[in-house]
Amino acid sequence: MRVIGIDYGDARVGIAVSDETGFLASAVATLNVSGMRDACKKTAEKIKELGGTKIVLGLPVNMDGSLSFRAEKTNAFKQMLSEATGLEIVLVDERLSTVEAYTYLNITDFNGKKRRSVIDALSAQIILQSYLDGNKK
Repeated sequence: MRVIGIDYGDARVGIAVSDETGFLASAVATLNVSGMRDACKKTAEKIKELGGTKIVLGLPVNMDGSLSFRAEKTNAFKQMLSEATGLEIVLVDERLSTVEAYTYLNITDFNGKKRRSVIDALSAQIILQSYLDGNKK
C-alpha cells in the first residue's frame, strides 16, 4: 500500500510517498501550481504516477486547535481531489510541519534558492510520517 502525503498550498503542493510497508515517508516533489483546479490536476497525476492507494492531506490548524482560515480551502481541495482520484483522503493536523521543515533545513545548512523548492515536499513528508507513526500496529 502506497500512502501519499500532501502539503497543499496556493502556489505549491508538496508531495511525499510511503514505502510499501507504510513505515517510512519520503519527500518526492514540489508541484508549482496556479489555482485549485491546476493543483488538483497535477496532484492527481502525480498520485497515479506514484501508485498511491490512500492520501494523507495536511489540514491547517491553529495553535489553539481551532481550524485556520485556510481549512475551508483545504476541505474544498480535498473534495475536488477525492472526485479526481477516487481514493480515500485522511485529513491530518499539519500544525508546525512547516516550522519543523525549516528547522531541519537550518540544522542541515540547506540554504539558497533550492530551499523554496524542497520546503513543501519536506512538509508533506513530515505530515505523512506523523500519520504513519500514529497508525503503526
